[in-house]
Amino acid sequence: MPVATMPGCVGDVLPPGLRFIDREAGVFEAMLRGWRLQQKARSLRPDTMDDRERLVKRFAGFTNQYPWQWTAGEWEEFVSSLGNGRVLAASTMRGYAVAMRLFMEYVSVQGYGWQAVCLEQFGDFPVQLISEWNAPAHLAEFEGRPGRRPLTYDEVQALFDAVDGRVQRVRDLGRKGALAALRDSAMLKFIYAFGLRRAEARGMDISDLRHNPRVAQYRRCGAVFVRYGKAKAGSAPKRRTVLTVPEFDWIVEDVEHYLEQVRPALCTDRHPALWVNERCGRISLRSINLAFVTARRDAGLDEGLELHCLRHSYVTHLVEFGYPERFVTEQVGHESSSTTAIYTGVSDEFRNRLLERSLRGHGELWSVS
Repeated sequence: MPVATMPGCVGDVLPPGLRFIDREAGVFEAMLRGWRLQQKARSLRPDTMDDRERLVKRFAGFTNQYPWQWTAGEWEEFVSSLGNGRVLAASTMRGYAVAMRLFMEYVSVQGYGWQAVCLEQFGDFPVQLISEWNAPAHLAEFEGRPGRRPLTYDEVQALFDAVDGRVQRVRDLGRKGALAALRDSAMLKFIYAFGLRRAEARGMDISDLRHNPRVAQYRRCGAVFVRYGKAKAGSAPKRRTVLTVPEFDWIVEDVEHYLEQVRPALCTDRHPALWVNERCGRISLRSINLAFVTARRDAGLDEGLELHCLRHSYVTHLVEFGYPERFVTEQVGHESSSTTAIYTGVSDEFRNRLLERSLRGHGELWSVS
């Protein structure tokens, strides 16, 4: 592709004859603007571009130099300084390395024109800093915090007992917030019963509740249509339909009670959102997190457990209920069963049942012979 037609090329951000008061700072800022145009052409999200730009600026501040002066050694020193004494997650470190590699690739690839500009203006040019020698290796499938795990059945019950108990406590104290507590109870159960991510639950509208003729008794909760699934590489959010399974059919009554009794009192407006706040707006991601943290604290559960653990629990419990691997993968919107396997942490009891069944089978074989 010719330089003139490449999004983010020098010509897009450095018109001919442009003069800077501070050449070094001016060219660096133009690089960042051009990189943003290049990423925008790939349909990346604004917050992704903002995070990457902050990292590049942070590294520039650390070195007090510019991209055409940076060295791999300075990047390694910068990485060592991150975390303020804390050990950052491997996935976080690799994310930083990927962002810096992409920026250095943008400014060092000849087609965008930055090497020629830097060589002409400063007598030097940018080179790639990240290689296999200083990039974090991806050695394990799961790199999340150890505390992120599926909840046991008892922990799920304790969590829901705690959130239901909060409703009664608020009423007994005569305080405001009983409606919000009822909403949080239904919402957390809904997230677990359909294995949703936080953003997927927030983006749910009432119209996303679907009737499934195969299970007419579930009424409008036979399935849910997820429109804000996790996007990948600048793609649009992935969509999927999650079916209500019999083991979680108790969610039908909870949702119906919320829609008929709780939501109308929270929001008398014709707002499309399923989960609304007290100001008749769509609930925030922070409020969803807070609902889980409050229930976790009231239940006395491990502080390492996060809202996303409910999704891990859903996957694990579907496996333990005996659903086929492919069905579970499609329910949670994973591209492959290997990703679903990372979420799965079946209990010792379940594995013992499998072992006993296997032993019985071997016993039958031996008796026949």
